[in-house]
Amino acid sequence: MANWRSTIGWMVLGSSVLLAGCGGGGGEAGSATDATADGREVPDALAADTELPTLVLNTPANLAANLTGRIDITADASDNVGIAGVEFQIDGALWGDDDTNPPYMTSITTSRLTTGQHVIRARARDTSNNRSAWVTRVVQFGNDVQVPEGFTKTALVGGFDGATSFAQAPDGRIFIAQQNGQIRVIKNGALLPTPFATLANVNNEGSERGLGGIVLHPDFASNGWVYVYYTTTEGGIHNRISRFTANGDVAAGPPTALFGLPTLTTTMHNGGAMHFGIDGKLYVGVGDGGLGAPAQDRTSLFGKMLRLNDDATIPTDNPYYGTNTGNARAVWAIGLRNPFTFAIRPSDGRIHINDVGQNTWEEIDVGIAGANYGWPNSEGPDNLTAAFTAPLFTYRHTAATPPGSAVGGFIIGRCIAGGAFYPVGGSFPARFQGNYFFADFTTHEISRVDLSNGNAVYAFAKTVGEPVDLRVATDGALLVLTRNNIVRIAPT
Repeated sequence: MANWRSTIGWMVLGSSVLLAGCGGGGGEAGSATDATADGREVPDALAADTELPTLVLNTPANLAANLTGRIDITADASDNVGIAGVEFQIDGALWGDDDTNPPYMTSITTSRLTTGQHVIRARARDTSNNRSAWVTRVVQFGNDVQVPEGFTKTALVGGFDGATSFAQAPDGRIFIAQQNGQIRVIKNGALLPTPFATLANVNNEGSERGLGGIVLHPDFASNGWVYVYYTTTEGGIHNRISRFTANGDVAAGPPTALFGLPTLTTTMHNGGAMHFGIDGKLYVGVGDGGLGAPAQDRTSLFGKMLRLNDDATIPTDNPYYGTNTGNARAVWAIGLRNPFTFAIRPSDGRIHINDVGQNTWEEIDVGIAGANYGWPNSEGPDNLTAAFTAPLFTYRHTAATPPGSAVGGFIIGRCIAGGAFYPVGGSFPARFQGNYFFADFTTHEISRVDLSNGNAVYAFAKTVGEPVDLRVATDGALLVLTRNNIVRIAPT
């Protein structure tokens, strides 16, 4: 049976340095010539060979759909000197050892990987250690496999009423935001009967208003600060950021209102995701309020990423601090439709913004100060201009014809929701580390972006419930928050 191996192990495949002239005859060390029996020097073919081998990946066909059972991956390779071996990869990781003898092939039983999109690659290596370019096939596995081989998926805790987001404290407790304004706590694997707090004057009309975001301060262990983003009726219906102080498993008292957003005129596109960056600032995703055009107005808070200090004052190094006034100085990036979720990589602060699309595309944007992501003038890859920052990855609402042939391949869905960077050094196998995981609310599928292999995207898992948020837990498991429970995915 083929084995997974890290690609790192193949970064160095031995030295091609030749130590010529080490014997008698007075030749200079390092010369690229050898001598014949009669003393004539001839070029050393191995040292001089820079011609790359070529490879043809015969099977499977590109965009092959609903593959089941065992499939053979076959290739032909040729070179002017000689082929040393052919290397096969599935989803960015080596699949078995190099095949050193033609016909070059490996195989996989499709039930070992999650149903959905996968990427097969192959390249040839010649006897001079030259390598061909990768040849790639994007395919779709069938069956009904909900996690890859070597993983288990378990329901951790249920009983939520319209969960929207969650956060985990350093001591392992999980804080759940419910759309109705309640904040629930999971402690020692059980949902506590008494809510942490219940917000007053919450408006949860429609499907998107209410308590939408929760985050803990980086120093939560010492200050107990819990931040929430919700729709309030106080002073007109609008979204607000407030802060609780924890007293054990409950709030010490009512929250302190920190930052107010403009009055709402529709029930849609409230956003609400919040995370602290490695700079100690609070980043906030705000939807366009169902209005579209304000997303392009740098003086409006709708359709933006905001950046605040932990007391909700505004950092003076924000990109529009000097040109905007009032709360609009908090604007950090513009041109978003509904950034309901995003994630920040703890190692370096990289931000991925999940922007829910309208007509055709869902997208993942790289967070950049002052960036304009184009909405409502562009969506996904459509109508991009030099003024707009293109998505890192985008996928369609419906399958292309033929399936898999459009940008995004076989990944489809209508509501991107939930994002998490899996850390290097976590409990997942090496091939998953450093990947960005995201979910889709409508298809219940979780996929991963391989940032080390050209941002290729592979199927990872599927949930029964509707996913709304993702987190890497303190124990290294991937936690998936659905509207009514938490699903735990971890290696067996």
